[in-house]
Amino acid sequence: MMPLSLSCRIAESFLNKEVANLSLEQLADLAVEAGFEAICMRASQIGIQSPPAAVQNAKRILDQRELAVTMVTGDFDIVSNNDSGPNCLQHITPYLDLAEQLGARLLRVCIKKSSDISAAQRAADEAAERGMHLLHQCHIQSLFETLPEIKACLQAIDRANFGLIFEAANLEQCGQSYGPTTISELKPWIRNVYLQNQRLSPAGSLTLNTWCRGSIQFDLCEIPDCGGIDFASIFEGLSAVDYTGPITVHQSAPLGDNITALDAATQTARFIKTQLASAG
Repeated sequence: MMPLSLSCRIAESFLNKEVANLSLEQLADLAVEAGFEAICMRASQIGIQSPPAAVQNAKRILDQRELAVTMVTGDFDIVSNNDSGPNCLQHITPYLDLAEQLGARLLRVCIKKSSDISAAQRAADEAAERGMHLLHQCHIQSLFETLPEIKACLQAIDRANFGLIFEAANLEQCGQSYGPTTISELKPWIRNVYLQNQRLSPAGSLTLNTWCRGSIQFDLCEIPDCGGIDFASIFEGLSAVDYTGPITVHQSAPLGDNITALDAATQTARFIKTQLASAG
């Protein structure tokens, strides 16, 4: 059974990932009401910068609502995928401590260049001693942009507990396919799945820069909206490889006043459950 997880991203704007517009208590209540079983923790709520009392309180809030923590992204540099993101690999212990305190076994990290691979191996070895997995997202401006790069990096790291957060939107931004064939190729490493939606368009309101194809333009849209990511093909691919890990809604806070975060999360949870039933 794939646990349905709500990322703390829904309480962040698309461009500002450090400031949450909901408290963890509000976010947890929203997740329960919308039909989620877990939270994907990010530093905007709780990270390695958080005092011990805040971490303990977060665990209490989530336990009271019977919400698990599927994965932890422990600092703002990882979230931002900036040049300091790989620093976590040099001293992974506090990140593992945080994940352990929250009851999570998955921890997101960042790799920007080939010289980060040896640090990733050492960090994975330390994580393995504690029964934890390190994961890297399919992400622009990293060694995880294109399918060949992703496979080459994971093969170079060569650790059973270093895996992948499969994320179709970043793959699409990099001109990559993300359907059943791609999922099959990445099957050995997929440990989490992020879902967010977009419509690529030369007239798009947002611009991001990729290493592999320069700048791309797109518009954000809610996950159930048509004309963006082909989610049916993703769930078909996941079903074909018997994926049983988390499905994480990684959508940022809704734009404008047309829909609330609760309505967006509720509609998304319903949409995903329908897609899973159709694919299974």
